[in-house]
Amino acid sequence: MSPSLSRLILLSCLAFATPAPIWAAPATPPYRAPASAGDGWAVADAARQGWKLERFGALEAAIARGDFPGVTSVLVAQDGHLLYERYFNGGGPDVLNDTRSATKSVTALLVGAAIDRGLIPDARARVHDYFRDLAPWQHDGPRKQAITVEDLLTMSSAWDCDDENPFSSGNEERMYVSENWTRFTLDLPLRGYAPWVKRPEDSPHGRTFSYCTAGSFLLGAVLERATGKPLAAFAAEALERPLGISQVQWNRSSEGVGMGGGGTRYRSRDLAKLGQLVAAGGIWNGKRVISADWIRQALTVHAQAREDADYGYQFWRFRFTRDGREQPAWTMSGNGGNYVFIVPEKKLVAVITRTSFNQRDVHPQSQRMFGDYVLTAMP
Repeated sequence: MSPSLSRLILLSCLAFATPAPIWAAPATPPYRAPASAGDGWAVADAARQGWKLERFGALEAAIARGDFPGVTSVLVAQDGHLLYERYFNGGGPDVLNDTRSATKSVTALLVGAAIDRGLIPDARARVHDYFRDLAPWQHDGPRKQAITVEDLLTMSSAWDCDDENPFSSGNEERMYVSENWTRFTLDLPLRGYAPWVKRPEDSPHGRTFSYCTAGSFLLGAVLERATGKPLAAFAAEALERPLGISQVQWNRSSEGVGMGGGGTRYRSRDLAKLGQLVAAGGIWNGKRVISADWIRQALTVHAQAREDADYGYQFWRFRFTRDGREQPAWTMSGNGGNYVFIVPEKKLVAVITRTSFNQRDVHPQSQRMFGDYVLTAMP
């Protein structure tokens, strides 16, 4: 066969060949304002409020591409109106999302509710006073006796408890396999200070931060003893029913104490209600649920958690940029990339639920979703 004929046959084959498909992200549905569901949420059209819908579209495209794996819902509310609501990857309005450590912020709100009712005197109440029937404790002494509710709320107690240090006596994984989580926490040894660790007196805000789920769990145990009720029952009475939250799942420890440190399951709209309550200074739909003073204290920086993050009463404070200016946001945050972002001065609440548990980089991803898409979509 001549070279000319071979080239002719090859060109003919190429002409009739089916082109390789080019991958494209699935098309996302056009924006629709959230529907009124009779659950207490007022709804609004984001377009009429001046929001940039193309940023929401860009976020949906990024989720479809797999840039943010495991996202199950994104909700945005402003001025008390729900204006954006989308579900992905098996998420839905009635799905109970495992919020993991976002529960800690709920526990802080319940501490405020107990103080509002006079059941706990104030945040300076001494923790071990609520467990005198369990004395003596290991490693007892003045430092242990001085640990307060506020120390637990701010992750700055004197216990050797650090979930980010696998060698720490109070690491949460050790607690989970213990028979009695309450006893485990009360018996924790006191922390020391290596030369490279700042002591409280040398730390910003006078507190040395270490992330301690056992402390948040014990806050739930304090609440049960102070109120005389299971944690789930007090939460329903003081917080959930006033917000119209009817579907929720609380976990319990091995000895039966409510788990104030993580794992409570809420629907996405109900998570947004919790955020809205905080953004509005303790008010939901015109009714006072938590005192304004407690919300103010909870959203006050009490400790520096990291170089890029501060900590209030079980609420994180992260710094974002909007229009070239720093924009801080308070958050409820949990493993898997679960977040409730709260910007009180903008009357803004955003919920991101995810199921990417125990995976690297999911927290920066969720923060990027908020900073790069939600904040840039604002009017």
